[in-house]
Amino acid sequence: MFETYPDILTVKELCQALKIGRNTAYNLLKSGTLNSVRIGARYLIPKVYVIAYLQRQSGRPEPQ
Repeated sequence: MFETYPDILTVKELCQALKIGRNTAYNLLKSGTLNSVRIGARYLIPKVYVIAYLQRQSGRPEPQ
């Protein structure tokens, strides 16, 4: 899943991967619904966090 994306995504790449708008992406990140790493003003999103988020949304258990 998401093989063409780097291991760490930017907000722009997150929007492309999930086909969501920038406001929606920032809402997910600011609320903590989608985990991320914040460095200064930048959000960096490890791809594993995106996959875990999608698994939670689909009701599937996360791999341990």
